Amino acid sequence: MAATKMFGNLFLSIGAMKAGTTWLYSVLARHPELHFAMEKEIHYFNHRYVDDSLLSEERRLSEARERYLWRFDPQKANIDAIRQNLHWVAAYLDRPVDDFWYRNLFQLRKFQTYACDFSNLNAHLPAEVWPKIASKCDTLRVLYTMRDPVKRLWSHTKFHLQVTGELDKLNTWSKSEFEAFIRQPHIWDNGEYGAVLRRLSQGLDQVQYKAIFYEDLHDNQRGILHDIEGFLGITSFDYPQAELDRRVTESKKHKMPDFFPELVAGDVARIRREVEAQGYVLPLSWG
Repeated sequence: MAATKMFGNLFLSIGAMKAGTTWLYSVLARHPELHFAMEKEIHYFNHRYVDDSLLSEERRLSEARERYLWRFDPQKANIDAIRQNLHWVAAYLDRPVDDFWYRNLFQLRKFQTYACDFSNLNAHLPAEVWPKIASKCDTLRVLYTMRDPVKRLWSHTKFHLQVTGELDKLNTWSKSEFEAFIRQPHIWDNGEYGAVLRRLSQGLDQVQYKAIFYEDLHDNQRGILHDIEGFLGITSFDYPQAELDRRVTESKKHKMPDFFPELVAGDVARIRREVEAQGYVLPLSWG
């Protein structure tokens, strides 16, 4: 049956930062029934319902220049690939940024079952937003990924400092400086798993969302991927082993300070209780 609603069949991954979403994206992009836009993290729904500066014209122009309008060698480039890139960038730079804008980012989708958007900021959407999104979809499926809170927070800290060129702070910061950094909302809120699960359960039917653990995913890659395919109602796919073995956006190797877990011990205990209260069994490796 042809899609009749604005977004058709939409698959959103809203997993926490540094909880395996980029790996999932790179693997699931191989599936013939899943269509991904050129931008992995579009952040449209967060832009519309939480922070309308996320997709400002300046930011989109910057993204287009830095990520999609790179120079290419006319003697080596594939003209169809370049044409497709320019086609997508034109849609990305269109205006106004509204539901039609978002739908048009998937205009190159052909016969794939789902349009797919892996935007971690969508985890912060208020509960009342989820029914609004679902009402514009023929089928909505939302996947949320969690990771050991302390390890995720440490990985996020390293990754942020790596991206901003401040890795030296890992060796110089005091306890109070580490705590001040990790308590910033754009870092800390990514680990409030219980709050995210409550909002999902309040805004969506149980069949519309699924939560998984990073640890389970990497202990049983093909098994969890098969579960995700079942959640989406798509055929099973034999993913290349080389793709499963590949690691993406890894943080720099650096030993966690012994005091780091102590900084968040109380909050981690609370978050564990909140996740369990939603009916989930925590991985043994969470301690």
